[in-house]
Amino acid sequence: MITPIAPHNLNARPLIIPDSTVITLKVISREKQSMLSLDSRTTTINCNEKITIKKSNFTIKTIQLSEHTFFKTLRNKLLWGEDRRN
Repeated sequence: MITPIAPHNLNARPLIIPDSTVITLKVISREKQSMLSLDSRTTTINCNEKITIKKSNFTIKTIQLSEHTFFKTLRNKLLWGEDRRN
C-alpha cells in the first residue's frame, strides 16, 4: 500500500499494488543534494540518484488476539463510523 502523507487535496488516496511491484524513483532537484526520510531515519542523497522500493526478502510472525482485530482497533481509535458532533 502506498499512502500519501499530508496530501494537498482530498483526491490523493492510498494505492494498493501487488507485492511483486518494484518502484524506482529518480531525484530531480535544483539542489545538489536532497533529504530522504524513511521510517524516522534520515539521510542525504545526490541529485539524479535512483531509489528502488521493493518487498523485503524476510517475513515476520504476528499474533492476533481473538477479541481484538486490527480493523476493530482502528475503528475504535479513529472513531470510524461514529458521529461525534453531539
